[in-house]
Amino acid sequence: MKNYFLSILCLFILSAQAQTYTPSKENIKARTAFQDNKFGMFIHWGAFSALGDGEWVMNNKEINKDDYKKLSKVFNPVDFDAAKWVSTAKNAGMKYIVLITRHHDGFSNWDTKQSDWKITNTHYKQDPLKLLAAECKKQGIKLGFYYSLLDWTRDDYPYETGRTGKKSGRTAKSNYDSYLKFMKAQLTELLTNYGDISCIWFDGHWDQTNPEGSKDRSSRIDWKYNEIYSLIHKLQPACMIGNNHHLDPIPGEDFQMFEQDLPGQNSSGLSFQTASALPIESCITMNDSWGFKINDRNYKSYTNIIQTLAGAAGRNSNLLLNVGPMANGEIQVECRDTLALVGKWVKKYGTSIYGTRGGPLSPQLWGVTTQDAKHVYVHLMKQRSQSGLFIPGNFKFKKVGIMGTVSSLPFSIRQNGVLIDTRGLSLTGPDTIIAIDFQ
Repeated sequence: MKNYFLSILCLFILSAQAQTYTPSKENIKARTAFQDNKFGMFIHWGAFSALGDGEWVMNNKEINKDDYKKLSKVFNPVDFDAAKWVSTAKNAGMKYIVLITRHHDGFSNWDTKQSDWKITNTHYKQDPLKLLAAECKKQGIKLGFYYSLLDWTRDDYPYETGRTGKKSGRTAKSNYDSYLKFMKAQLTELLTNYGDISCIWFDGHWDQTNPEGSKDRSSRIDWKYNEIYSLIHKLQPACMIGNNHHLDPIPGEDFQMFEQDLPGQNSSGLSFQTASALPIESCITMNDSWGFKINDRNYKSYTNIIQTLAGAAGRNSNLLLNVGPMANGEIQVECRDTLALVGKWVKKYGTSIYGTRGGPLSPQLWGVTTQDAKHVYVHLMKQRSQSGLFIPGNFKFKKVGIMGTVSSLPFSIRQNGVLIDTRGLSLTGPDTIIAIDFQ
């Protein structure tokens, strides 16, 4: 009985420690910069790319781990060019990159000392993280790392209680203490060998819970996040932690993400959580899959991406737009061409996105609003039937115009807002933006 009460006391103390997380000054500053940057590139790439069937191919095709690891003899990204990746992102108007360092198949995209299942043991032999980190620094792009909490190849991961990776051929009893030690050692490498890292982007928590939408989403294992998160914040205080668990934020996390949805939407069936007060990010694919899938040609249009970017900003969220490079290391031409068009739009209208927060109107059927210290931007993506548009706010309104033109719109000051006459306004392009200037 005495041991029982001691165990309960230890759990209470650990819980209390987790609940008292106070972000550092560097972290708070990083959060603001993150929200200002608004637009990033997600990159799903690794050994799975060689099969051209998405990042879940090992699980979906029920491939044994020993057979799957033969990909180390096949995956050889001879055309990987860090400068091209970073310039593609930068020219699209993206301010940061988040790269897969280790996905659910356990393959490490860097020269880790913790595993032989890594990119430097392929014919490629090089460490792309070092090349990418150097290029991001050179071109002024922030770099973050995605890291999977689950592993379909390691015996020590608690696969017995997991929902995925059941056909990988593991028979030994798992050992989470060993697996936790492994993860902490890898995270230490990532946060000490590659310069300043803007975020650690966790995924895989949901493997140990009931499916999204279930009443009970509690984890079947204790991930010991207090140990993992405190290690990260100790190694790099400014590094932000996010976890794609499809739940409300857990103490110790610095931003919240939504997968394949903008906040408030749930078309994916994954986004039952509500938007929190933390910085928010929406991660969305350019086609249907995250990793390279050779027959996935359902690419999103330039218009769709512009409207998604503006829609995210109007919901006080960043957009992390995903590309899945081919096994040779090239980003598909379809993605590059569309991103180049996005970059031209952002160059012209980016002030209505960067540095803004969600505007005075909640998202509408016709679009969204954003705002900064001196402007409100009305993003019109669908024609409105009403002739007047009321924007609330106790501002000293100065001018109302159509962004990118010299045209102005008539307006009248009303109590607690401004009424804009939109009778002569016709929509052009993916997003017609009304800029409201105030003193």
